[in-house]
Amino acid sequence: MRKKLIVIGGGPAGLAAAVAACDAGIAPSDILILERDREPGGILNQCIHTGFGLHRFGEELSGPEYAGRYVDMVRQRQIKIVTDAMVLSLSEDRHLSFVSPATGFVRAEADAVILAMGCRERTRGALSIPGTRPAGVYTAGCAQRYVNMEGYMPGSRVVILGSGDIGLIMARRMTLEGAKVLCVCELMPYSGGLARNIVQCLNDFDIPLHLSHTVTQIHGKDRVTGVTIAAVDEANGRRPIPGTEQYIPCDTLLLSVGLIPENELTVGAGIHMDPVTGGADVNQHRETSAEGIYACGNALHVHDLVDYVSEEAEIAGRAAAQRIQAMEKQSAHTITVKTGFGVRYSVPQRIDVTDGVEDVRLFFRVCDPYKKVRVLVTDEQGNAIAKRARNAVAPGEMESITLRADAIRMLADSGCTQIGLCLEQMEV
Repeated sequence: MRKKLIVIGGGPAGLAAAVAACDAGIAPSDILILERDREPGGILNQCIHTGFGLHRFGEELSGPEYAGRYVDMVRQRQIKIVTDAMVLSLSEDRHLSFVSPATGFVRAEADAVILAMGCRERTRGALSIPGTRPAGVYTAGCAQRYVNMEGYMPGSRVVILGSGDIGLIMARRMTLEGAKVLCVCELMPYSGGLARNIVQCLNDFDIPLHLSHTVTQIHGKDRVTGVTIAAVDEANGRRPIPGTEQYIPCDTLLLSVGLIPENELTVGAGIHMDPVTGGADVNQHRETSAEGIYACGNALHVHDLVDYVSEEAEIAGRAAAQRIQAMEKQSAHTITVKTGFGVRYSVPQRIDVTDGVEDVRLFFRVCDPYKKVRVLVTDEQGNAIAKRARNAVAPGEMESITLRADAIRMLADSGCTQIGLCLEQMEV
């Protein structure tokens, strides 16, 4: 099988990328979306709460409603989606194999491939919490699927470890379904979720949030009977502080301890990876180190808003379409983005400057919460080429700053090969 464009993943990123590529001139019959679940939409299908689409559609939608908008766009354009399809391999030259009940085993090749596999949750096995393996320990996303899609309640007395957005949302969801959420524990001295979720999911329901706390023991043999939590020492590697232990009787522990981009295929293709994001190293078009292979969405880096996933996927979709139509790569001057004080990572990691360079939006996350800071982008001599003042920034909320096309062109013309992205503390 040969297609001009194959999109791996039928969640919000894959759907938006396919629609953008089609609208940029690729015929629907030349596009194929491969989705491993039984229906498209990805994780949004189980996110029945509202809060999606404010940026993209200017209205508040639930997860299935947001996904449905893009599923409808794909179907209106008659782009083919193969569901229950597992991609088994991908090579740097865009050859892949997949299997599904409808097609059997298939070998395929494409002029361009877009990686949109999403992400997975970090499990208990990555945490090394002492205890046996009783029933009642779930990742927050797993519990969300049980409640919202399968109609099962994981438990009635719940402790949540981790204050990521999924954990916060499940604190509210479990409460609304009649469970008692006893507390949310967070290892860091700040929450990892959006500020609005702290207010709407915890404060509105009087659910305690214990910062700088973790679970040190899981009790129970057949079923969880309780957990022990303890404060951690910020100055000593966040180790539990002896004497601060507290036993909490419960029957359920939900883990919201981080998301990991799905990139086994990416690594298998020999694509350069970013050790901080866990995703591919990309340029402003979201093209990876493998020519013609693009990455977007949570497979590239974990987003806090699906609206940004769609925006990024459209960048990848349009760039893939342009490549397919031109079928040649322009020579480019590459400018790498080096992160400095207060910035954990940036996407894209590099800017390839060609004749048609456009404005580039740098997405980034900060290392810690800061107040009254200035976001700075500087050239190799330390001169500011873009800046933006922020009253407050936090690791749980993605930030961005835009570089104008004329500034990028000037940098390239001057021979600049690296720019810096950092925070600067402003006087209070």
